Amino acid sequence: MIQILLAEDDSAIAMGLEYSLGQEGWQVTVCGDCPTALAAMEKRRFDLYLLDLTLPGGSGYDLCRRAKEWGEAPVIFLTAMDDEVNVVMGLDMGGDDYITKPFRVRELISRIKSVLRRYKGDSNHSQFKLGDLRVNTSEARVWKQGEEVLLTALEYRLLLAFLNHPGQVLTRGQLLENIWDVAGDFVNDNTLTVYIKRLRDKLEQDPQDPQIIKTVRGVGYKLEKEGQL
Repeated sequence: MIQILLAEDDSAIAMGLEYSLGQEGWQVTVCGDCPTALAAMEKRRFDLYLLDLTLPGGSGYDLCRRAKEWGEAPVIFLTAMDDEVNVVMGLDMGGDDYITKPFRVRELISRIKSVLRRYKGDSNHSQFKLGDLRVNTSEARVWKQGEEVLLTALEYRLLLAFLNHPGQVLTRGQLLENIWDVAGDFVNDNTLTVYIKRLRDKLEQDPQDPQIIKTVRGVGYKLEKEGQL
């Protein structure tokens, strides 16, 4: 059974998530503050950590740092702080994903399943190679032909959505669900088109003839799958 540590000081959110994740067959240990979470982590190793960034007695950053010191397990941040600095800081510390409150439980469950698949399938899960493109999700960094590519938080979120579903066609609706809350604003269909173009401009050799993020006419987009390093 998958063991999940949930560090969340909002009791209503914690109770709802404990129930919903339990329905997936996962065992959830709920901690309302940082010291309690640290004590739970000392007693056992968890398969996944859901960490609120702001906690009594510490922060989700503290728990993430300790989790990564003790072993390889995915970390997803739950945050009401939707600015780019906090997002990038969490990803730089080894966080695998984040979701901004309020969020859909269905979307969180989908992201949990995605990161668990990556960890289960490959101990070097954080390294992806796509042609001359290299992505390290543990560091939230991207390189093209050896040169680092700087992405905004929303551009990185969009790329991460594709990396979580390599070779799979994603509808525009699915992509919007993954990125709508990154900047704290709803991302509409036209904005998605703009960000797909921006991502292609930064990642593709020829943005007019994309080979990494391909359009599936009338359906959506898909990431050409090359694999993990």
